[in-house]
Amino acid sequence: MKKVFGVLLTCMLGAVLIGGLAKGEEAEAAKKKNDEVTIYLIRHGKTFFNTTGQVQGFADSPLTDTGISQAKKLGTGLKEIKFDLAYSSDLGRQRNTAKLILAKNEHKKPKLIEHDGFKEWNYGGYEGKTDKEMWTPIFEANGFQLDDDWSDYDKLVEKIGDDGIANTIAENDPLKAAENYDEITTRGQAAMDKVIKDAKKKKAKNVMIVSSGGMIPTLLEMLVPDAYNGEMIENCSVTTLKYKNGKYTLDKIGDTQYIE
Repeated sequence: MKKVFGVLLTCMLGAVLIGGLAKGEEAEAAKKKNDEVTIYLIRHGKTFFNTTGQVQGFADSPLTDTGISQAKKLGTGLKEIKFDLAYSSDLGRQRNTAKLILAKNEHKKPKLIEHDGFKEWNYGGYEGKTDKEMWTPIFEANGFQLDDDWSDYDKLVEKIGDDGIANTIAENDPLKAAENYDEITTRGQAAMDKVIKDAKKKKAKNVMIVSSGGMIPTLLEMLVPDAYNGEMIENCSVTTLKYKNGKYTLDKIGDTQYIE
């Protein structure tokens, strides 16, 4: 009888132990799932310089009526997402786009954090000049043509890469004030490091970042190498990243469904 009782007790203890381990594994899996952060990389709304075809990096120009409308539409499209953190740089076009988006949100709005790492590339002596003046020599030197639709841009990126473009602009800049690729990525990495640090501290699930059409591809190249292949990042488009266990993955790039 004692032997039978001992066997039963052993079985019961084993069942409890296995059950406990299973629950522990489930809890750990749930914790890992909860650690995932979704990052919404958004390009600012259309600006005056976007309309006139002028180079716009550290230089700034205001949102047009179209740009304001785009930001409001995007805000409506994203209104049900609870953003735990929100970022832009101190460029007015980025800051104002972020504020217009957050104004439509149905949840408690986070304070907008500004970081220089999300600024557009610094184009130095080309700032305010025509896009053609800066871009035509780069396209032609690589056997391509610059047209109004930027039809060959993806081919240019494929041939010389994001880094090649930035470094060529810096080399061609008559004032030698434009950033090279290392300078751009250094501040971009610092900005993303802060985002992840803040997200871990706040246990954030959704993060909004408003940046620019040159900087967003650079961030993609940094975080998810080879994921960017020259796709156009339109005004108020949304590029979505997932961050988990120290790794970034690309979910969507240049999504314009909310403003169409």
